[in-house]
Amino acid sequence: MDRTRSGERDQLTIKARLRIPRTAYRLDIRGQLRLPFTARQQSRLRTKLVSGEEVELMLPHGETLRGGDLVTASDGRVIEVVAEEEKVLHVEADSPRALARIAYHLGSRQVPVEVGDGFLRLAQDREFEEMMIKLGAKVRQAEAPFEPEPGQGGNARDHHHGHDHVHDEHCGHDHHHHGAARKA
Repeated sequence: MDRTRSGERDQLTIKARLRIPRTAYRLDIRGQLRLPFTARQQSRLRTKLVSGEEVELMLPHGETLRGGDLVTASDGRVIEVVAEEEKVLHVEADSPRALARIAYHLGSRQVPVEVGDGFLRLAQDREFEEMMIKLGAKVRQAEAPFEPEPGQGGNARDHHHGHDHVHDEHCGHDHHHHGAARKA
């Protein structure tokens, strides 16, 4: 059995997310991993299954787990990922246009946003709450699973485009493909 040593105890590891649709095969799901969004973005994490069993995530860098994903454990078990309820801002507006305008302002600030049918959700933040109210939003604090839209490249956190380094004005190349204006 592929388990890592943690002191005297063997530790269950999760190294892969199943890439097949849930309905493709009859699967015996034998555990749940309940995590908030910030933890589901981490490729390395020590945590516990809902049962209390310790587990270590060792996923490929940049992989984000979503509620409903299935992962495989080192002992062969299939484990379901559950999006934990967390403190969010639930945002509604009087019209689809007004909601789109609010989403535009959040997107221009690269805020992870969940887009629902007639609503937006984002992590609680007083500054963004005030901004959205000024834009005419109806904002309420809530506890709900948080599943923001994947960012550029399919991940709500990372955006890779063929090279790794800090992205700022001193990195030595143009980032016009990030939505910034090109310097003349």
